[in-house]
Amino acid sequence: MIKKNCRLCNSKKLYEFLDLGLQPPSDQFKFIQNLNKPTEYYPLKVNHCLKCGFKQLNYVVDPKILYQENYPYESSLTNEGKKHYKEFADSSVKKYDLVKGDLSIDIGSNTGTLVKAFKDNSLNAIGIDPASNICKIANKRNLKTFNSFFDNKITTKILGKYGKAMVITGTNVFAHVDNLDSFTKNIVRLLEPKKGIFVIEVPHFLHLIKKLEYDTIYHEHLSYITVEPLIKFFKKYNLEIIDVQQRDIHGGSIRIFISKKNNFSINRSVKKICKLEKNIRINSKKTLNDFAIKVKQNRYQIMSTITKLKKQKKKIVVLSAPAKGMTLLNYCKIDKDYIDYATEKSSIKQGLLTPGTNIRVFSDKKLLQTKPDYALLLAWNFSKEIIRNNHKFMKRGGKFIIPIPKVKIVGSKNAKN
Repeated sequence: MIKKNCRLCNSKKLYEFLDLGLQPPSDQFKFIQNLNKPTEYYPLKVNHCLKCGFKQLNYVVDPKILYQENYPYESSLTNEGKKHYKEFADSSVKKYDLVKGDLSIDIGSNTGTLVKAFKDNSLNAIGIDPASNICKIANKRNLKTFNSFFDNKITTKILGKYGKAMVITGTNVFAHVDNLDSFTKNIVRLLEPKKGIFVIEVPHFLHLIKKLEYDTIYHEHLSYITVEPLIKFFKKYNLEIIDVQQRDIHGGSIRIFISKKNNFSINRSVKKICKLEKNIRINSKKTLNDFAIKVKQNRYQIMSTITKLKKQKKKIVVLSAPAKGMTLLNYCKIDKDYIDYATEKSSIKQGLLTPGTNIRVFSDKKLLQTKPDYALLLAWNFSKEIIRNNHKFMKRGGKFIIPIPKVKIVGSKNAKN
């Protein structure tokens, strides 16, 4: 579905600044027996709203296609990720004086990493997620998870069974929602009116621009968040942003705390982050156009590096296969002609083929078994941990290619860089 109006303010004044071509959904990994079945491609273009400044995709893929067909993402397989979500829950409980038995709801809860973190703080913690295969994993871990999109029906069900929530969270979820008006209305219905807190955590568009993180653009990520447009949006629902915290995860994220108006004082961090966004002229056409030019230059650098190595008869594999990496592979047209195979820590993706490029995914163990020369590291945001975990590969002469923000090759001599 082509989006002709701004998701926040409904303006039709949209300016397209980036075109990453036609791409398959980044989480549509394919079973080998389906190799010859056609792959569906959708436009991957980003618009800027000239009225309110919101950044968003111009095409919306049916969420049932994105989330309910063998969804392959598992949250926090890295130690860094697990520590991050523990800190998220621990600090939120302390900051807002949450007590034993308070209801916490995590929207898009995946396998329940954040649900568990709140549960460990003695909260009545539940999750909501539309992917049935993922919900089964969470419920097997004894983490109460409803298999549903976040809509009127599930909101009514939770209100009837559990009552109002003291804290509602959505990590990398708010930016996935097309109808943000309906979503926010249900948040208001569920949130305890006096002390309830709604917390969203999303990649910050400021970092996307500054660090050339264009691979974080894919069909699940409908919106690319800055704070100023959200302040105006939440006012419509008698909500206000009371605090913004910067976090390093996923290449640079922001954690935004929202409450009903006049319940909490507004932290200086809100004005500070808006000033940061203004200072780099995040709404300027020139800033956005310059970013698009740098994206093309990065593609050239990546392909030049890989083509040169292939001419030297070097074996190249992909290490880690996150959704963001699928954007990069498809945009750069790096397929099985360049890459021998991919490896992935998540067992859900092992044995499948990468969307669009049809590179077979194996366990990380294969890296040591076949001894390739180079590993293209697509989960660059966890590069330190991944390189550390694969030190044996590097010790025997293997090298890592880190593609973003600039192509960088890391071997044993420069591993500390």
